[in-house]
Amino acid sequence: MVSGMVGKGTALGAALLAPLVALVPAQTVSAAPSTASTTVTRAASATPDLTALREALRSALALGAPGAMARVDDNGTVHKVTEGIGDRGTGRAMSADDRFRVGSVSKSFTSVVLLQLVDEGKLDLDAPVNTYLPGLLPDDRITVRHLLSHRSGLYDYTNDMFAATVPGFEAVRNRVFSNQELLDLSLAKPRTVQPGAAYSYSNTNFVVGGMLIEKLTGRSVATNFKKRIIKPLKLSSTFYVHPRTTIPGRHIKGYLRPDEAGAPLVDSTEQTVSWGQSAGAVISSAKDLNTFFSALNRGKVISEAQLSQMQQWTTVNSTQGYGLGLRRRDLSCGVSVYGHTGTVQGFYTFSFTSADGKRSVTSVANTSNNGSVLNTLPRTLEAVFCGAPVAKSARSTAPAEREDIAPDVVRD
Repeated sequence: MVSGMVGKGTALGAALLAPLVALVPAQTVSAAPSTASTTVTRAASATPDLTALREALRSALALGAPGAMARVDDNGTVHKVTEGIGDRGTGRAMSADDRFRVGSVSKSFTSVVLLQLVDEGKLDLDAPVNTYLPGLLPDDRITVRHLLSHRSGLYDYTNDMFAATVPGFEAVRNRVFSNQELLDLSLAKPRTVQPGAAYSYSNTNFVVGGMLIEKLTGRSVATNFKKRIIKPLKLSSTFYVHPRTTIPGRHIKGYLRPDEAGAPLVDSTEQTVSWGQSAGAVISSAKDLNTFFSALNRGKVISEAQLSQMQQWTTVNSTQGYGLGLRRRDLSCGVSVYGHTGTVQGFYTFSFTSADGKRSVTSVANTSNNGSVLNTLPRTLEAVFCGAPVAKSARSTAPAEREDIAPDVVRD
C-alpha cells in the first residue's frame, strides 16, 4: 500500500469574489419544503481532526477502494490527506490535487445556473416546466421547484440502466444520448409520486434542468457553466466536456466494482457520461469544489434571495435535507453542513462546507458499487467539522447511504 501523506499550507486566491449579477429512495416524505430554517447554528470544532480523517480514508481502502483522499480548506489553511493508489496501472499514489469525475455534485452547478436565471427574471421557480418547454412533460403541475428539490415524481431511468452494474456501464460508456432520449426512458415508466408530494431522488429532474438552461439562454450547458461559474470563480480544474470521454490533465482513475463477488475491478475512467449530462458529467478537483461551495454559501454566486430558496429543505431522512440542488447534512456534534454527494462509475465524492463557508472539505474514493466504502465517507465530514471520529454507536444508527445513480438499487 502506498503510504498516506498530509499536506498543510496557506490557501491562495482568497480574495472575495464579486457577486454575479446578471441517495435515498422515495419512501422519505415531506409534503413541501420547509419554509422555516432547520439549520443547526452550532459552530464547527476549533480544528479538524486529521487523525480521524486519515482513519476514515484508511477504512475506505480496507473496504475495497484502491485509494481515497480529502482536501480541507479551513479559513486560509489547507490540509491534504491521501491514502492508497490513484492509478492501479502505474502504481501512482493518490493525490488530493488531481482531477476526477464529480457525479451528482454536478446538480449543484445546474441549480446555480437556473437560480441565476431567476435572478435575471428569465425563470420562475413555481411556474410549470411546460411554460418554458411546452408539451415536454405529461403533467402541467410539475414546476421548476419540483425538479430541483426532487419532488417531480419523474422516474429515474438510471435504476434500469445500471441495475446490472458493469454490463449497464459498458452499454453506455461510449454512447451519446440526447436529453430527449433520456427523458423518454423516464416517461416510459409510471411516476413515483404526485408533483410536490414527497422527495424521490431522480437524475431525470436535472436532465430536464439542463434542457431549461439551453432553452432559456440559447447556449449549451457547457457554455453556461463556463461563463457563469467556472470563469468567475477561477475554477482552473473544472470542466464540462460531454461527450468527450477523457479527463483533461492529471487525474485520478476510477474503478467500478462488478456485482459478482471476487470479480476484478473495471477501469471506468473514460466514458462520455452522456447518460447523466447536466445531472452528473462535471469534472473537477477538490480545491475547485471547496471554492465553489464556499462561495455559494457565502452568497457570492447567487443572490441572497435565491440562496434562501436553495436552502428551503425537504426531508430526506433523520439526518439530511434536500434544497434546490443542495444537500444539508446534520452531523453527530450538532453541526449542519451544505454541499452535495456524487456517484459516477469509479468515483464517490462528498463535498461540503460550513454554514459560514469558512471550512470546506471534499473527500473522494476511487471506486463505486461498494456500499461499505460509500457509508465510510460520511466519517470524513465528522472528522473535519466535529473534530473527532463519530462514535460507533452513532454510525450503526445512521441512515444508510444510497448511490446517486440507480438510487433505488441497493449496493452491497
